[in-house]
Amino acid sequence: MLMSAIDTTVVILALPTIVSDLSSSLLLAVWTIIGYLLVVAVFTTQIGSLGDAFGRGKIFAMGFTVFTIGSLLCGLSGTMLELVSFRIVQGFGAAMLQSCSSALIADAFPAAARGKAFGYTTLGWNVGGTLGIVLGGVITTFLGWRFIFFINIPVGILGVYLARVTLRHEPGQIPRLDYPGMAILGSILLLLVYAATQLASAGISNLVLLLIMVALLLLPPFVYVEKRSANPIIRIGPLLSRTLGVPLFTSFLQAAGYLSVVFILILYLQGIRGYTPLYSSLLLVPGYVAASFLAPYMGRLSDRMGPRIVATAGIALIMLSVTLYLFLTVNTQDYYIITASLLGGIGGSMFWPANNSSIMAGAPTGTYGSVSGLSRTLSNVGTLVSYVLAISVAASAIGREAAFRVFLGSGNVIGGLEVPFLSGIKSAFLVSVSLLLFAGVLSSLRPSSSAG
Repeated sequence: MLMSAIDTTVVILALPTIVSDLSSSLLLAVWTIIGYLLVVAVFTTQIGSLGDAFGRGKIFAMGFTVFTIGSLLCGLSGTMLELVSFRIVQGFGAAMLQSCSSALIADAFPAAARGKAFGYTTLGWNVGGTLGIVLGGVITTFLGWRFIFFINIPVGILGVYLARVTLRHEPGQIPRLDYPGMAILGSILLLLVYAATQLASAGISNLVLLLIMVALLLLPPFVYVEKRSANPIIRIGPLLSRTLGVPLFTSFLQAAGYLSVVFILILYLQGIRGYTPLYSSLLLVPGYVAASFLAPYMGRLSDRMGPRIVATAGIALIMLSVTLYLFLTVNTQDYYIITASLLGGIGGSMFWPANNSSIMAGAPTGTYGSVSGLSRTLSNVGTLVSYVLAISVAASAIGREAAFRVFLGSGNVIGGLEVPFLSGIKSAFLVSVSLLLFAGVLSSLRPSSSAG
């Protein structure tokens, strides 16, 4: 969790520097984030099923290996196309790690103690996020962006060693992979993402409308295939149950509404305020620090009170945090941003352990791997949606060329357009608040107990 979080926040902070150094367009550079998420979203559930069959510990260790190799290759990239390709390699490793992580915890802890356990994994995520922000600012400023990938290598080597010597799992029956489902889901996501990037870069066009239409037409065949697959990417039946479906869809909506917020803030801090990557990172650290300290306690609290109250209260705080960002100006005081970040961090420390515990409590025995993979798939699809919406909405406020320039530099680069671009950023935050409101309502409908 620590390594995954470091990699996520580091890449966001370093993106403007990477674009400049590799002489690339932002449109291609955004695929370093979107391509990674796309691979993880498509393959996580299927790899989770392979973990059930071959041993989750083995797949988990392989994930560390692939992710570490991918990090090395990313750091050695000479062009943006190479970097995007090697981020996809990283994505395969991340899919292996993410698909098995929750299942390994569910194997090791009884239902009544899982909230505490997930609290510690959330601690790892937030410590990693903090390190990623701080190290990202320092490394990008003083060493260069390549080292943001190289720092994964020692952590990855340690992770491979620990996973191989500590994790055990008896393999089960080898499943049939859902190749048609993977192909259709991958096609749907790729079409939608490409349509959104074209919308952000060139505006509405016949090509954008055609891509969206084809993606929508593929949805019925995808549902048809999934209902008849022996090992579907998305199990339609469990999604309809209140016990499992509610926390899964809540996770999706929370990711769609919140996980691009840091990216939007970086656009604001570096693109409009003209702050350096290092200073921008320091403003976001307090929220991650608060979440790191509180996550284990919030996990224990969800074990005692049940996930419904804790997870729903967490979403409410996250929504309040993003609501505060709606009132940003070109001269907002730094303490205001820090306060909003703190509220978001506290909310995250409440939501993630409680919701993960709720998901695994609703998973039938023997399906922890596939349910863990499904949870990660929906969360990653939500994250993908979050980034695409954020980029499209923010870029629509001003001319596309000016929008991409502000993505890459300070407000001085686009002089005079800071205010309209800030309006676009606020529109992206408003979309986030709306999605979080739906997530909060849905979260309140989950069962009150995490026992399972």
